[in-house]
Amino acid sequence: MLFLVHLAEFLYPGYSVSQDFISELGVGPTAPRMVFVVALVLFGLMTLWASYLLRRRDEKSKLWLLLAMSAIGSIGVGVFDMDNFRALHGLFALLAFLFGNLAAIYSRKAVRPPLSYLFVVLGLMGLTALVLLIGSTYLGLGQGGMERIVFYAEMFWVLTFGTYLMAEENAPGRT
Repeated sequence: MLFLVHLAEFLYPGYSVSQDFISELGVGPTAPRMVFVVALVLFGLMTLWASYLLRRRDEKSKLWLLLAMSAIGSIGVGVFDMDNFRALHGLFALLAFLFGNLAAIYSRKAVRPPLSYLFVVLGLMGLTALVLLIGSTYLGLGQGGMERIVFYAEMFWVLTFGTYLMAEENAPGRT
């Protein structure tokens, strides 16, 4: 996901990571638009699969539900672009960002310190940046820069938590 978003940024002439929203990649020239849409929809589908696997792993945990809501948001952002479907796009973006960062915080229950602390910090950082973004407070980062704080906090959590789960699955003595 991160690689494809960056690729779309590189392909988009004049695109500014500090001034342009990430979703503007979905309404630009054809090449970056297609890369962006494919990235979001594939990421959303893979995240839905991960949600299903998490539910099978621990039916009592609600982490799977938070992750599934974020996945639906990601797919929706890819399907409904910000120019032609502004309200729907905004709703799906909120789902992706809000529930993804809430999942980061909730996942603290599935890991031990210090990783649990890191997940809380990442989730709180993403949620704080989301509130600032919604309130048009960019702290000198620009709207695109503030949105990236929300996005990167969630993506770093996804990468770290996924790696943790794979390592745990492959740990000696685990069947």
